[in-house]
Amino acid sequence: MLDVAAAAGVSVATVSAFVNGTVPVSTELRGRIEQAIRSIGYKRNAIARSLKMGTTKTIGLVIADITNPFFTDVTSVIQDVLHRSGYAVMLCCTDEDPAMQEEQISLLLDRMVDGLIIAPAGDDHALERMLSRADIPTVLIDRICGGINADAVVLDNQCAVQDAINYLISLGHRRIGYISGSLDTSTGIGRLAGYKAALESAGIPISDDLIRFGNFRERDAYNAAIQLLVQSDRPSALFSANNLMVIGVMKAIRDTGLRCPDDISVSSFDDFPWADVFQPNLTTIAQPVQTIGEQAARLILGRIAHRGDQPPQRIVLSGRLMIRDSCRPVSDSLLDPESAWNGAPHPWFPHAKE
Repeated sequence: MLDVAAAAGVSVATVSAFVNGTVPVSTELRGRIEQAIRSIGYKRNAIARSLKMGTTKTIGLVIADITNPFFTDVTSVIQDVLHRSGYAVMLCCTDEDPAMQEEQISLLLDRMVDGLIIAPAGDDHALERMLSRADIPTVLIDRICGGINADAVVLDNQCAVQDAINYLISLGHRRIGYISGSLDTSTGIGRLAGYKAALESAGIPISDDLIRFGNFRERDAYNAAIQLLVQSDRPSALFSANNLMVIGVMKAIRDTGLRCPDDISVSSFDDFPWADVFQPNLTTIAQPVQTIGEQAARLILGRIAHRGDQPPQRIVLSGRLMIRDSCRPVSDSLLDPESAWNGAPHPWFPHAKE
């Protein structure tokens, strides 16, 4: 800053006022200072400024899976809103690993972020203890974590899945397979509860034989779907508890020589850009991604501005069933035992994991 002041022929105080925007600077002086900055290559020391001002104007965003379009879409919205308010976003991905989550949050706290927006990886007590010690403004998105006293923006997962399963039941389906996410997360728990609630309301027995765990991963969901599709009394419909898993489900249907929706109907949680490009177009539950991101950003900005002024808020949003072409009414052929797999070693996937 001394060098800039000398090159521009102004005081250090004038350079400081220009750089930090604290005091108006005349057009003539502004031009001289900008020229000096360009010629010298001066860059403001953000770390030093943060120590002096007590803020980094940075928010740490911790997501569970960067390959999941839901999280990338929410990240885009959050970044856009925060950028308009003068904040940068530092993004970390836990890969659904609580240990990695602890490391990433420690990193963000070391960088002195002003707040955290987190999609928790598991209901982890270590995360609760860490946030309690850090005493930093925090907003949870997509998932809640028991014991963490923080603002949250989540979906009513149970009602959303219940709507989707009710739709399949209305088409005559009674054997509905369910590919579940991890039950270490509130989303996994809530969505499975919605599946069971829909069956119970319709008087359909809940069968553990129709529930498999894909852990929110494509490969795991592929294995899980294969296990359901090669049953002697296979389901007439499959529901996938997130968008990555439905890709595994569709591959399993292809590899077992079945066709969707002619042989089996498919529905999934999470809409995504290519859901209406798939053949057939996928019936999905769409989350209000724009609203989730906007509300999360609004909550963290409000919490930074007014820490401790009000109790934590929990915003619960609704999903929307997008009915497309991947579900079809049950036909007699789907219920005919003679058309089912006969129990012989399966030619397409001999190594499906049990």
